[in-house]
Amino acid sequence: MLNISLIKPLVVTTSELTMILIIVASIFLVFILVAIIKMHKLKIENKKLMESNAFKDIDETYKDFTGGHLYGDN
Repeated sequence: MLNISLIKPLVVTTSELTMILIIVASIFLVFILVAIIKMHKLKIENKKLMESNAFKDIDETYKDFTGGHLYGDN
């Protein structure tokens, strides 16, 4: 026969549950902070790239192609 005293019920107290939830919330908070910092760094890098000469050269060499025969020279 199976002894009932060998099987312990899973009982979690309120303080244990609170500590677990605080730990999980702090881990997610760290992940969110890392994501915000990376997003800010990428935004700064994107701004630097947009101000560089690489994109200015593309704008100056753009040629309007709508004057061709497919558009009826409008």
